Amino acid sequence: MDRGQIYVKLSEEKLILKSDILSLLRTYNCYHEGKNFQLRAREEEDGGLILEGLLNIYWGLRRPIRLQMHDDNERLRLKRNEHLSAQLSAQSGNNSPSRQTAGGDAAEAEEEESPQLLRTRSDASFMRVQRRSKTHTARDMQRLRTHRFSINGHFYNHKTSVFTPAFGSVTNVRINSTMTTVQVLNLLLQKFRVENKSEDFVLYMVHESGERTQLRDAEYPLVSRVLYGPCEKISKIFIMEADLGEEVTYDVAQYIKFEIPVLDSFVEKLKEEEEREINKLTKKYFSLRSMILHQLEDKGHACESV
Repeated sequence: MDRGQIYVKLSEEKLILKSDILSLLRTYNCYHEGKNFQLRAREEEDGGLILEGLLNIYWGLRRPIRLQMHDDNERLRLKRNEHLSAQLSAQSGNNSPSRQTAGGDAAEAEEEESPQLLRTRSDASFMRVQRRSKTHTARDMQRLRTHRFSINGHFYNHKTSVFTPAFGSVTNVRINSTMTTVQVLNLLLQKFRVENKSEDFVLYMVHESGERTQLRDAEYPLVSRVLYGPCEKISKIFIMEADLGEEVTYDVAQYIKFEIPVLDSFVEKLKEEEEREINKLTKKYFSLRSMILHQLEDKGHACESV
């Protein structure tokens, strides 16, 4: 390895020249010109290169996945509302010292009834928000509590929290070239609040030919995407179950594309070739056997004559 050159990691064991990856990056960004999938590159102080951008991942699951019943955003929203309630109480106390206790109690009561504040507003707009939020019926509030926003804009509740994403549907995550396959899987599952463990899934690079190559845990998917090229008609990254997916070599992939009758004809030809080879070996064996027996008989006659 030349010390004067800078390399970029493909995995823990493999490296690629920085100049080569920059050339591939220019091709990649040229293909995605004017789109959100162009990658940004930044250099570190030591000369290293980090790529950042969106990575498309296609769903290739055969079994259902389970979504969380509640989003983490709900807990964050409650904390934000408590903080805003304290700010409003403090502002109310500063504006009217003589009514500090009454105003504080009223604000706390209103916050408990409708903790839906998103940002600080004036007192008038705050009261309008409170009145508008109180118009929700009990049925509406129950619907808001049980439903949640999830994959591809669909609403899910506890009855539909277990489902299988449509095979071949695409999603994306924003990552960088230092994130390993395991980290990308965790990020994808966290994005959709999937309860399943990341160990249950793997990423595959699936080619148009049918060839399928697994991205190992120590590999960097974004770098692999750049290496395989930007065109997803040629190759795509799929998420699949770890126990159901398997690698497919190029040679095997060539046969998978054929129809069953064509494959049957291939099998018949292979059987015929196998029979021919067996017959050749059998004939060769018998010829050698006859030669050995003939030699033994000659030696036996020579011994008897002596």
